[in-house]
Amino acid sequence: MEKKKIRILSIDGGGIRGILPGVILTFIEERLMAKEGPDARLSDYFDMIAGTSTGGILTCTYLLPSLSKEGAVTARPKLTAREAVNIYLERGDDIFGLTLWQKVKSKGGLADEKYDATQLEKALKDYFGETMLSELLKPCLITSYDIKSRRAHFFNRIDALKSPTHDFKVRDVARATSAAPTYFEVSHIQSEYGLPYPLIDGGVFANNPTMCAYAEARSTRFSEILNDPDKTNNPFAKDMIIVSIGTGSSPKPYQYKDAKDWGMIQWIQPIIDIMMSGNSETVHYQLRKIWETTGTPDNYIRLEPSLHDAKSDMDDASEENLKKLYQAGLKFVSDNEDKLIAIADKLIANK
Repeated sequence: MEKKKIRILSIDGGGIRGILPGVILTFIEERLMAKEGPDARLSDYFDMIAGTSTGGILTCTYLLPSLSKEGAVTARPKLTAREAVNIYLERGDDIFGLTLWQKVKSKGGLADEKYDATQLEKALKDYFGETMLSELLKPCLITSYDIKSRRAHFFNRIDALKSPTHDFKVRDVARATSAAPTYFEVSHIQSEYGLPYPLIDGGVFANNPTMCAYAEARSTRFSEILNDPDKTNNPFAKDMIIVSIGTGSSPKPYQYKDAKDWGMIQWIQPIIDIMMSGNSETVHYQLRKIWETTGTPDNYIRLEPSLHDAKSDMDDASEENLKKLYQAGLKFVSDNEDKLIAIADKLIANK
């Protein structure tokens, strides 16, 4: 009997543009609910979720367990995908709120971080509370970068279950993966064991974390972790279904006549933008080529919505731009409804 495919969801970084994958995943989850019942959730239909930055926050949100009346962790998710999007719509303007003092002090992000992280940390604490990485509902991979050890840091539920040295509060995981240089102060968090880590946004090396998720899945014994003998251990590409979602394509052009004489200061923001989009495009190219060799190229699905009228800035949380981002997500859903329904059906078939 053929084993069921390992279903992986991967979500790019992109700040407030996380609204776009949030809207897309809301449609997919509500399709699952329509076919499978009102209690269906994304975490029931993916065997692993990976995310960077805003994608890491969404990962934590989809896998966040609810608590019983007694405060015990349950095996069911706390939030729907629609409620996850509301985090951005309701708290985005607070998180990316710029006081006059911070604007003057940071000189627009040149002399100090552009935003005070207080509101971000408050929002993360409000939503994630005291929940630990080890308590999330499914295997996950969330990226960050350790500036002291100078190496990539991956938050991994499987590792967290094995040792307190790898276990962290979920709110700290979300803070670390979203600590974008020039936007927010470097996060300084501690593992459950007490070891401190100075971490920044995983987008500096893996804005599209799908290749990281693929590599992690290759060494994961899913049948044992998920307690499902029909799932494959250490799956190859042919044994996986990957849904990879971007946070909006509308590359800002940089003209030669402008860039040719730029110095360090002028290059700071453009290089971050180029680095993030370039990483996402490269990972997509690599995975598309891998899946072309499997005979099942349709099992690698990259969804890259357009921003349309919304701004590409990761921190534009103005009421107008929040609405435009939400509308851009709805437009992608409308234009790709059949494809998204097919994705939901494929997830159901491999439950």
